Amino acid sequence: MSQVLDIERCDLNIKSNISTHHTHLNGDKHLIVRRGQPFIITLHLKPGSTKFKLGETSFTLIAETGPLPREESGTKVSFSLRDSTVDTEWSASAINDPSGNTVSLSISSSPDSPIGIYSLILDQNGHKTGLGQFILLFNAWCPRDAVYMGSETKRQEYVLSQHGQIYRGTYKHIKGTPWNFGQFEPGILDICLKILDENPKFVSDADKDCSARRNPIYVTRVLSAMINSNNDSGVLVGKWGEVSEGVHPGKWVGSGAILRQWAKSGPVRYGQCWVFAAVACTVSRALGIPCRVVTNFRSAHDTDANLVIENLYGEDGERISNDSIWNFHVWVDSWMTRPDLGPEFDGWQTSDPTPQETSDGVFCCGPASLRAIRKGELTKKYDAPFIFAEVNADVVDLVRMSDGQIVKFSGSTKSVGRCISTKAVGSDERHDITHQYKYPEGSKKERQVYEKAQHHNKLQQQGEEPGFHLKIKLADNMIMGSDFEVCAVLTNNSTETRTCTFLFNTRAVSYNGSQGQSCGFASDKVEVPPGKQRLLNLRLEYDSYGSVITSDRLIQLSAITIDKQTNQYHKAEKTIVLDEPDIKIKLTGEAVVNQPVTAELTLLNPLPEPLQDCSFTIQGVGKTAKIGAVGPKQEAKARLEFTPTAAGSSVLLVNFDSDKVRNIKSFINVVVKE
Repeated sequence: MSQVLDIERCDLNIKSNISTHHTHLNGDKHLIVRRGQPFIITLHLKPGSTKFKLGETSFTLIAETGPLPREESGTKVSFSLRDSTVDTEWSASAINDPSGNTVSLSISSSPDSPIGIYSLILDQNGHKTGLGQFILLFNAWCPRDAVYMGSETKRQEYVLSQHGQIYRGTYKHIKGTPWNFGQFEPGILDICLKILDENPKFVSDADKDCSARRNPIYVTRVLSAMINSNNDSGVLVGKWGEVSEGVHPGKWVGSGAILRQWAKSGPVRYGQCWVFAAVACTVSRALGIPCRVVTNFRSAHDTDANLVIENLYGEDGERISNDSIWNFHVWVDSWMTRPDLGPEFDGWQTSDPTPQETSDGVFCCGPASLRAIRKGELTKKYDAPFIFAEVNADVVDLVRMSDGQIVKFSGSTKSVGRCISTKAVGSDERHDITHQYKYPEGSKKERQVYEKAQHHNKLQQQGEEPGFHLKIKLADNMIMGSDFEVCAVLTNNSTETRTCTFLFNTRAVSYNGSQGQSCGFASDKVEVPPGKQRLLNLRLEYDSYGSVITSDRLIQLSAITIDKQTNQYHKAEKTIVLDEPDIKIKLTGEAVVNQPVTAELTLLNPLPEPLQDCSFTIQGVGKTAKIGAVGPKQEAKARLEFTPTAAGSSVLLVNFDSDKVRNIKSFINVVVKE
């Protein structure tokens, strides 16, 4: 029997370990390692202690996590020294120096261990010595880990990158918004682990929950529920109307402030889809799951699960139905294997933390395999039918006439799921990933997949009788604060003169499709000879739209014709995004670590009236310049000094806010020198 080693201290070799485990960006206060990969600790023996002798001295190491560690649950594991570590299970090997006064232990965790905070214990025949704690994360660098990603450039982007772009607007007017994910900011990883511990599944059965944290499918589904607060004390409260208290969703430019506020005082007010998704991306990357933020333009919300968006209107164009199409919707894709579905469904998995519909009684959605969505395999869990409809539902337009009759006047198989976008790997360019979600619109394969998915709900498209063709023409420059004209064009494609009522309505609209107040209206009764056109112009004036549009700056245009003789109804619709002013950012001099540098910030007030309560804020450094009032067509200017704390490539995020021009964001890439 070997004698007990008398341990003076244990050196966790934090700096060298976090370098090889790609966790150095978290700082060096704690040992943070990734599963399935060895890390080295050093035992320093007290003077006079029994010497360590390789091949003769034996002991057991115990690693345990969670409040009730159990070997049966995989939250406690015991393992002895062997000649070398293995990459399939917990193992350890030793190297001692010739003096016998120190022992270096190489410890490798199992590549499917539960993630979390671990305690490491040395057991010498019942004599136990605590060696310290470490945090174990998923490992995209380990081929045996379920989140393994083979490309180093993609690992850099989807695990290590702290800055990104979130795309908003409309599919014809896509604008990237900078976001600071900040997964390596001080304290953020601890908060992400706290989110797991606050989830109801942990509260009801901590042992089962901690054991399940070995599975990124389980963790991703928990995060989908915990990023919103609808069923629990999750991170964000959703708000899609006027915000009179709390923080307007458009003001956030990073996840760190949201997560810190949640950790301090509970659910944070308020978020909308891009905020929910961005925070989910932060937490996923912090835990080691490769993750990207995805925007789906013309995103369907299918409330009755028939894979058809039924738009029912009154004769005046007012929407009656519950189904809706959001101008855009944002969620996340996470990278992992799907052993529950089969290897053909490995890869990107969609999950959506925005609370829209319940899944298993909880407001969460996913993860669903992109390959399953593309193939129409809607029996594959989780929530594939809802996500399939978001990107590939068919649309039917119906009108309830004044006599109560419901008439179908148009439909589309191509209007949903446009320009599905994410940030490109290694650049700030937009990457269109529509092809990853579905086959080309209108192609034979795409129709086959849709019909397979819809089963007995197959939509029979009707041909449109020759008659009116309606479209909307836009002005070239539609800038917030300007007056401009839009035009509805009615063409008679029939062989007879037709007479109809011609309506043109505009109203403010939110990105999720909810309608606001009218911005302008025009109507006429027109007679249109065969092959001829009639125009209905409408001038949109800032005095009319300025007070009713939201911070989304969206206006919906609806042109309608009603031919009572033939009972035909036609509708054309467009949503426009008013261009926002740009923030000009200029650094005076080079950015050097621990040396102050000044950013000169400028924004032109585009409105014909003054802006009040103007301010510029630099995200992440806590610097705000309050300017006060800025006159019409005048420039808001500020100089903000800040001090970079780390060398390397970074992003300087700037936000401008005022009473009438809200939440304008811009950024520049900055290289901070040593």
